[in-house]
Amino acid sequence: MPGKPVPVSGRSSGTEKSMITHETLKSLPAGVQAPPYDINGIKPGIVHFGVGNFFRAHEAFYVEQILKDDPNWGIIGVGLTGSDRSKKKAEEFKKQDCLFSLTETAPSGKSTVRVMGALRDYLLAPADPEAVLKHLADPGIRIVSMTITEGGYNINETTGEFDLENKAVQQDLKTPETPSTIFGYVVEGLRRRRDAGGKAFTIMSCDNLRHNGNVARKAFLGYAKARDPELAKWIEENATFPNGMVDRITPTVSADIAKKLNEASGLHDDLPLVAEDFHQWVLEDSFADGRPALEKAGVQFVEDVTDYEHVKIRMLNAGHIMLCFPAVLAGFENVDHALADPDLRRILENFLNKDVIPTLKAPPGMTLEGYRDSVISRFSNPAMADQTLRISGDGSSKIQVFWTETVRKAFEGKRDLSRIAFGMASYLEMLRGKDETGGTYEPFEPTFGDNHKTLAKADDFESALKLPAFDAWRDLETSGLNNKVVELRKIIREKGVKAALPA
Repeated sequence: MPGKPVPVSGRSSGTEKSMITHETLKSLPAGVQAPPYDINGIKPGIVHFGVGNFFRAHEAFYVEQILKDDPNWGIIGVGLTGSDRSKKKAEEFKKQDCLFSLTETAPSGKSTVRVMGALRDYLLAPADPEAVLKHLADPGIRIVSMTITEGGYNINETTGEFDLENKAVQQDLKTPETPSTIFGYVVEGLRRRRDAGGKAFTIMSCDNLRHNGNVARKAFLGYAKARDPELAKWIEENATFPNGMVDRITPTVSADIAKKLNEASGLHDDLPLVAEDFHQWVLEDSFADGRPALEKAGVQFVEDVTDYEHVKIRMLNAGHIMLCFPAVLAGFENVDHALADPDLRRILENFLNKDVIPTLKAPPGMTLEGYRDSVISRFSNPAMADQTLRISGDGSSKIQVFWTETVRKAFEGKRDLSRIAFGMASYLEMLRGKDETGGTYEPFEPTFGDNHKTLAKADDFESALKLPAFDAWRDLETSGLNNKVVELRKIIREKGVKAALPA
């Protein structure tokens, strides 16, 4: 069935299930790879905030491969919220000794399954803040990493600086030794290390942001300066914030997909994960207190990640949302099904070929045309069953990060803006929460305040153009572009999204 993971060739789906715990690692179903090291010998060297699917299939995947040779880089995961969903997730991790399965599936359908052991503990910060702080203060922890989404760095969209007006940040500044935000936790951990005469750790962003290390530096130093300028100075001089480019498609695992993954593997895993067989991590070699030998697992260490970032963000990430905004409106749930539609595939290809590639520089050893073909192949992978609504989520932040350079270069070069206008119109209509089949959904926009939600739901065609998604090019003369967006929104609402497709 299209869009579902394919069992590994020759493996019995079986009816007997093997719970993933330390005790069952020696008796895993045939074909499932166990961690190639002694779990009990792993020591924590990394604390990671935001233990989502992408982290588990990316950073944890790379660390997993070097633990046999260097067991000092186990990962302590931290969840920052105390919601019922977060509590359930923590319970599931604890029940499985923080083990989980990863199924990697190629577009051909060929799959491999392994049990991952790099995550050695999972802490829910609101339940035990001091436990998190003790790990952060531990000299054995040398890297603090994070996947907190593109919009999670609390950067004011108007000033470009760390937002000190955020209520949670203000509370942390009042009670800095009992924090609730990632900024409060990390800076308090560094304060304890400084006062103990210890070293700072590396702060490593793994989010899809251009120069994510620079963004992290601005955020954490912004908080630290407001808390204690002397502490901020020590952090600035001793901690490092490497920039990195991360890449792997890792879809949400629904209950149905989880069931199929377990049937294929023979496991009974409450936290199964599926990812494409492609993965890439390009990282600046700038670490405050040592690092794991991740180059042995395929990480590319470079002096400057800029060109790699631009290619990935402007082609893969930008192409993803250019495809998925209209796909949600057209009623496509999965990315591969959307790409199989000739009209939607054409808008993606034209966007890449006409708007992106002519204004983009490839890093050494890469061709933009080859990367384009790789992107389209990866989007077509039916085993990912990747969700268009997931890709479209946090669209306001994603548009600013993924589209801005292409938009600005189009204005500078007086290039055709029709595809950009179509993408903007599709995004704004998507925010209304209803597709053309009559289905309804709730758009995920975590950075929206009440005023933004009001603009997004407005019935007129102009108000939503004030949303922050377009702030990064608001300094330009955009009346022509805005008029085109309004025109296309009217067409989408009256005749459907395909009627608004550029010629």
